[in-house]
Amino acid sequence: MSDAPVSLRDYEARAKLSLPHNHWEFIEAGAMTESTTRRNTSAFEDLKLRPRFLRDVENRKLSTTVLGSEISLPVMVCPAGGHKLAHPDGELATARGAGMSNTLMMLSTSSHYPMEQVAEAGAGPKWFQLYHRGYEVTEMLVHRAEEAGFKAIVLTVDTPVPSPKERDVHNHYENPFPLGNFIASAEQTAAMSGTDEAPNWRPSQVPALKWDELEWLRGLTSLPLVLKGVRTAEDAHIAVENGVNGILVSTHGGRQIDQTLGAVEMLPEIVEASRGQAEVYLDSGVRRGADVLKALALGARAVAVGRPLYWGLAVAGAEGVHGMLEVLRRELDHDMGACGQTDVEELEPGIIHVPQGWGTFGATNIP
Repeated sequence: MSDAPVSLRDYEARAKLSLPHNHWEFIEAGAMTESTTRRNTSAFEDLKLRPRFLRDVENRKLSTTVLGSEISLPVMVCPAGGHKLAHPDGELATARGAGMSNTLMMLSTSSHYPMEQVAEAGAGPKWFQLYHRGYEVTEMLVHRAEEAGFKAIVLTVDTPVPSPKERDVHNHYENPFPLGNFIASAEQTAAMSGTDEAPNWRPSQVPALKWDELEWLRGLTSLPLVLKGVRTAEDAHIAVENGVNGILVSTHGGRQIDQTLGAVEMLPEIVEASRGQAEVYLDSGVRRGADVLKALALGARAVAVGRPLYWGLAVAGAEGVHGMLEVLRRELDHDMGACGQTDVEELEPGIIHVPQGWGTFGATNIP
């Protein structure tokens, strides 16, 4: 197609034209003044590529593994709630699109389709993202996810208190669709209060899990555990001491806590603190193949995209999600070759320029 989108920004522009105003605002919204949302992308721009030439780069390998699952490129789909906001097929279309690109999808607790239906849609591996909203609810969700064939549990840790998104408050936004993983009773829907999908300011009645409760969570399932939202070396150290299998460095797209560093700025200290004992991934702000390459060069095993999945859905459903991922594949493949690299799992040190003092914010003397 001659008019097919050629970049994620093309997908973004077309999605904005096609989506209802309040749906678009919900997808784009960040917490408070949205400075973290903006910094997620600008921090990537602070890093620069250092291309190497006169090398044989004819054959380039973009495939990798995440917790043992093979994916064809180091780009996954973030857990994000409410995909029906962008397309009637919602998470089913997202799963199909990710499967068409042979990569992994993380499904949100607050998806519009039940996890069992999503698990059967699309060919790629899937992880289940968990919001802890009570011990019985968590146990029910984890057991269902394992039975449905999900390959890991991704516990979101960066929602200890509700976070207002002022765009939603101004727009009096309410999610127009029921949550697929719950009976749509008022009581069960209220269980999601305080999560990313709840625009209200009401605090959750259920305290977040604490470090000493991770053993209980791990005892519910044989699936690997990934913590999503870890932002400091100190917490990364505690995470690996507690035996987690993966850490997803994430700012939640700037939707939970404002006035923080961008996700990629936090990545180096977390990679250092994890000491190879847990796989490290990154989301928030990835918009170009060069961003993927930069994150990998800093130690991430793979990255994930959030808002762009909605853009792809809005433009063309499953084909749009697939197309969005293929844009990133094409750009990453180009930048790999331009920088003299042939394998995403064996990147050469020094292929990016890191400004002095950049990414050295956290503790470096952790025992």
